Amino acid sequence: MEEEIIRKSSEIYRKYGIRSVSMDDIARELSISKKTIYQYFKDKDDLIEKVVKAYIDKQQCSMKDFSSAEMNAIDVLLEISRFLISNHTKLNTSMLYDLQKYHPKAWDLIFKFRREHIYDNICENMRIGIEQELYRSDLKIDIIARFYVNRIEQSFDQISNEIENHSFEDIFNTMFINHIRGIANDKGLAYLEEKIKNNKLN
Repeated sequence: MEEEIIRKSSEIYRKYGIRSVSMDDIARELSISKKTIYQYFKDKDDLIEKVVKAYIDKQQCSMKDFSSAEMNAIDVLLEISRFLISNHTKLNTSMLYDLQKYHPKAWDLIFKFRREHIYDNICENMRIGIEQELYRSDLKIDIIARFYVNRIEQSFDQISNEIENHSFEDIFNTMFINHIRGIANDKGLAYLEEKIKNNKLN
């Protein structure tokens, strides 16, 4: 029951935001009593934190699956970056606003995930890319990874604000292509250009 409450609450929060949704609303959607919800969660803050933790766990599992797949470093980074940004677009913008303003502990979990877990994945991707001789061997991995995480966060904001005349694909592809062109060696650049030529970034 706890997992079902978390799953359904996540769907509702994504659709309507957080502040406007009460525990009564969630109980009604699940056709259970509010008392039942409180058997598993202390209060709304506790429920929201667990919803966010479930969201992060799902993203971590997906990113791990990408990294373990038989793809080279460029393709892995492409899939991870696309997953992070496209998943973000499914969130109600008011949900993110509500998290930041009214539920700082839950928001800190997301912020920490972006800053630490995503950062670690980008660093690992560069190390693998160097081993695969797709990226230059002289990369300042720490600095570049911080830059890339910041670009992803900026893409989150840009997509949330719905930049006129720019689709998700435009924003994502520009960010990704610029990043790879900045770190790839001749072999990696040739591979990237082939993907662009064959329209394999979408």
